[in-house]
Amino acid sequence: WDETHFGKMGSWYINRTFFFDVHPPLGKMLIALSGYLTGYDGKFAFEKPGDKYNETNFQGMRYFCTTLGALIIPMAFDIVHDMTHSLEAAIVAAFFLIFDVGVLTLNQYILLDPILLFFMVSSVWGMVKVSKFTVSGLSFTIKWWSYLFFTGTALACTISVKFVGLFVVLLVGLHTIYEIWCILGDLEKPIKETLNQIGCRSVALIIWPIFLYLTFFYIHLNILNHSGNGDGFYSSAFQSRLIGNSLYNASMPRNVAFGSMVSIKNHKTGGGYLHSHLHLYPKGVGSQQQQVIANKNTKI
Repeated sequence: WDETHFGKMGSWYINRTFFFDVHPPLGKMLIALSGYLTGYDGKFAFEKPGDKYNETNFQGMRYFCTTLGALIIPMAFDIVHDMTHSLEAAIVAAFFLIFDVGVLTLNQYILLDPILLFFMVSSVWGMVKVSKFTVSGLSFTIKWWSYLFFTGTALACTISVKFVGLFVVLLVGLHTIYEIWCILGDLEKPIKETLNQIGCRSVALIIWPIFLYLTFFYIHLNILNHSGNGDGFYSSAFQSRLIGNSLYNASMPRNVAFGSMVSIKNHKTGGGYLHSHLHLYPKGVGSQQQQVIANKNTKI
């Protein structure tokens, strides 16, 4: 079912058709990009699970997800090896992932999960590398900076795929606070060392990820510039920028004249249009009056 869901969204990106989804856009944009680069034209409907792909060139999107899922293994190996200094423990951890049925299943399909897991593990891998260089007294070197910004980038990508990535952001944040606390408690190091660590990590792990997160949404909104089934979730002003929407480039009078036909829309809670049905409320349910509802469909 989920492959149908996210495959359809990949098609919408390729066709630049606007839609609404509960997840941030990065994972779906990457799926669409992988499909576009491997020859998928975005024309397959993805209507329901079990539909035959026939001649549809969908394999590139699956290969992309599978590749990211496979890259989790070497990173997990390196994480465990750096944390335990045990080759045996690293091998066992890698084998657990290689033969995990859940991981194998998720990585076969067009899903957000392998993309999310890849960026989550990347975040932890970068965090461990930064910690390793910090403990070794190699802070502020080129490699240290590289791993620090890599971690910030991975965190931004994680939260930009699914909001559940906040737990990894919390993990890296708590670990960073712990490291800075240890540096502050080291009486052999000047207070300037602690301040430099706070400044550098704030830039790489807070400011940089926020910038990337906003950039992904900027790209998302610039790609999806054609009217689609998600228009009704947004304001009339936003809909007026979507090509093909009934409000696109529409001119509105400044003042409402007597006898004008108007549409009244709720500004909050999703913004439904006020609509009166011809039907009355059923007997026994309130007064026998006309049904008045909020409707997101502008074509009523």
